[in-house]
Amino acid sequence: MSSFFTSSWLNALGAVLRPLSVACFLMASAVLALPFQVQAASEPRQTVKVQGAGVKAAPKRQPVRRLIIPAKPSMGMQAGLHRVNDPLSLRSSVAYVIDQDTQEVLFSKNEEAVLPIASLTKLMTTLLISEAELPLDERITITQDDVDTEKYSVSRLRVGTVLTRGELLHLALMASENRAANALGRTYPGGLGIFVTMMNAKAQLLGMQDTRFVEPTGLSSRNQSSARDLALLVDAASADPMLREFSTTRAYQVAVGQRKMVFANTNRLVLNQRWDIGLQKTGYISEAGQCLVMQVTVAGRKLIMVFLDSVGKLSRLGDAERVRRWVETNEARQDGDGVLDLASKT
Repeated sequence: MSSFFTSSWLNALGAVLRPLSVACFLMASAVLALPFQVQAASEPRQTVKVQGAGVKAAPKRQPVRRLIIPAKPSMGMQAGLHRVNDPLSLRSSVAYVIDQDTQEVLFSKNEEAVLPIASLTKLMTTLLISEAELPLDERITITQDDVDTEKYSVSRLRVGTVLTRGELLHLALMASENRAANALGRTYPGGLGIFVTMMNAKAQLLGMQDTRFVEPTGLSSRNQSSARDLALLVDAASADPMLREFSTTRAYQVAVGQRKMVFANTNRLVLNQRWDIGLQKTGYISEAGQCLVMQVTVAGRKLIMVFLDSVGKLSRLGDAERVRRWVETNEARQDGDGVLDLASKT
């Protein structure tokens, strides 16, 4: 009997307390949430504790903005050469145009400035290889020594690639292949050190008094010259039929193992029918800017054009176009000083 009354009493008590428990739970939840809601309303920003400065409110979070890092200025730009104006409004800080036959200077701008010349170096590299009359069919292997540790530039010629000396020479001139150029110097009789010595000796022989080479690719900014000196190099190199042909080839294919690799010319002007280019070479490293040398025929005259430290990838080509149109428009008219009339620029 007692157990019956006890069970009934407990059931009745549970029926009474169950609603109260739910109500208490809801009230407790509301009370617990209240401090956080008040805090969130009164402190819209986080607080950070700075040692020695008490508690300060962190600044409101700003939207993420893209950071644009400007390109490293060239040595010519650092020297202020771009501030020199010229009648043709060229974007190259250095420009030099001469008649190859008469040596008449048609246009000059900072032509004596000594600057890094980037891959224009390869014109001297290939000239020496050609004059050495080394076997062009000799097979040469690209090694780790040919990998660029100066600028860490990429190359399609992997370590272990085997090509002939003639193929490497072609790629160095036309496609400005750095590993090809280094392999040419490395396999020169006596080695790379002797080859660099010969580069400097050849420069002196040509009268390039302001020129210095330290390696055969142009990746080092210590390879330096002036526009006037480079005109002498272009004049000498343009007398070599092989260099003329290799530098102006539009595209070139080589077999690497079972693969066929096609390389394009770094100078798109060779694709332009308005241009009669006998020899050309492009170059670029950040210290040198965009560079271009060419031996061309314009308005019946053989000209040598040198453009150094140009701003923008296509600006060196645009400068060459401006000079060509200017020469064609003047039709080789001369003023009283024996130079083309710059006042009639186009």
